[in-house]
Amino acid sequence: MTPTADLFATMRAHVVEALTQILPELPPEAFARVLVEPPKDAAHGDMATNGAMVVAKQAKMPPPKLATALCEKLRELPVVVEATPAGPGFVNLRLDEGFIRAVVPAVLLAGPAYGDGPARDGGPVNVEYVSANPTGPMHVGHCRGAVVGDALALLLRKAGYDVTREYYVNDAGAQVLALAYATYWRYLQALGTPMTEEDYAQSVPGGLQYKGEYLVPVGVALRQIFRESLAEPGGMPAPATLWLDTVRDFTVEAMMSAIREDLAALGVQHDVFISERAIVAEGWLEKAEATLSAKDLIYTGVLEPPKGKTPEDWEPRPQVLFRATQFGDDVDRPLRKSDGSGTYFANDVANHLAKIERGFPQLVQVWGADHGGYVKRMQAAVAALSDRKVSLDVVLTQIVHVVKDGEPVRMSKRAGTYVTLRDLIDEVGKDAVRFTMLTRKADAQMEFDLNKVIEQTRENPVFYVQYAHARCRSVLRSAGDPAQADLAQVSLDQLTDPSELALIRRMAVWPRTVEAAAAAREPHRIAFFLQDLASDFHVLWNRGRDDATLRFIRAEEPEATQARLALVAATSVVLRSGLAVMGVEPVEEMR
Repeated sequence: MTPTADLFATMRAHVVEALTQILPELPPEAFARVLVEPPKDAAHGDMATNGAMVVAKQAKMPPPKLATALCEKLRELPVVVEATPAGPGFVNLRLDEGFIRAVVPAVLLAGPAYGDGPARDGGPVNVEYVSANPTGPMHVGHCRGAVVGDALALLLRKAGYDVTREYYVNDAGAQVLALAYATYWRYLQALGTPMTEEDYAQSVPGGLQYKGEYLVPVGVALRQIFRESLAEPGGMPAPATLWLDTVRDFTVEAMMSAIREDLAALGVQHDVFISERAIVAEGWLEKAEATLSAKDLIYTGVLEPPKGKTPEDWEPRPQVLFRATQFGDDVDRPLRKSDGSGTYFANDVANHLAKIERGFPQLVQVWGADHGGYVKRMQAAVAALSDRKVSLDVVLTQIVHVVKDGEPVRMSKRAGTYVTLRDLIDEVGKDAVRFTMLTRKADAQMEFDLNKVIEQTRENPVFYVQYAHARCRSVLRSAGDPAQADLAQVSLDQLTDPSELALIRRMAVWPRTVEAAAAAREPHRIAFFLQDLASDFHVLWNRGRDDATLRFIRAEEPEATQARLALVAATSVVLRSGLAVMGVEPVEEMR
């Protein structure tokens, strides 16, 4: 049979064609919700379709009756062995084994492109992730968002989207101001100031907030470049007007350089870095206000007390408010405080207008779960600024608890208060960190067990998937690494064992998995798929150990050997494809 890259897309086309023949009066859009999926129970067949059920209402036919007619049509196809009505309008399909086996040469001929989606017409997608305040080393909390965001960007590209990966640098708030004061203390230390840290802290607005050792080299670098010019004689503090801008800019750049290094160590990349201060300086807040004002979406008003506060605890103040409730938010949101300065939300509104003006009709952002209450207001702002033409999807990531030997990992000495990302990478390696972070849905809390991540057991998904690829490579090396193009031409008729066919069926699901995971913004589905694929391969490997006739290489059976080598090569292609979406390097052999 002709190699078929996407069995499910092919069968969906057959189902839609059959329904069109049965119901020629219905327009093409009537079949938009027709799906062909793996059945919930493998005993029911190879695929199932909801076609009859979703079309029945427009066809003015009972779903079971339409399902029966659809089965009759589908049985006419040479690739359909059995079509059976089920439930309230589903149809279960059992397919010709030759049609299923055609997946193998399709995979081998497509290579890394197997599973790639078609180029999308909806315009480019902006994926923003990490966006950590540049106030210190990246920690484990940042790590999960970084991995999820990076894998999501890779997944969307695999699915056919034009993706821009963005980091939004929060360099305009009070935290960065506090960071500058902390760095200035390290600078004074480098000058040999006689002041104690406590004495200096008393002169800092809000106290000395950042005390990690990571600022020591920044202070030393400031002394080397600026000497004593930023301080009073004797290394004493000078007025902030003399040094604040210089120290803040220098520190932010130093922190961002360290963050870029940490991200690179994790294999995380961004195409652009956008500065919040630059957004403000370029007047995007004023542009956003003008845009919303022209649509009568801004007014001066007084908000009700927040939940949990009584009127006695709340001082009502006139503020510039955005009519967020017109776009699904719970309350209207302030853009400017009573003193006229912009709110934190206002700067985010400005940033999103800049994204819209840069031509992104789809925005995807990865936030920590503690920002969950912020989603509605930001989606309201994007809808208002774009006349509902731009979408904003937010993926929330829950916290990660790092444990070793059953106990929480001690805090990092370098960071002072938390486990750094670099600590984690140094402990178990980039690939183990990335894979493990994707073994749970992003909004589910997870425990990162340093012992389990490096265990070489089937309970460790990182090892289990990598071991499957290493086994594939071992078989192919033993056979002299035959070319994929040559293996794509061999006869596969001898691939009849249920475990062989189960492995092919799993590979057939890969294009659909990519499509569904991208649409749902859920890269963890790729990790789940790889674990299932690895399991199917290990089952076949182990069966070969017990049954010599199922071994991959048998000198006395050259045709069967070639067919199984094609199967192994196709498995390795799909494993590499999935690992590439996760940003994980496949291993050639396990050590």
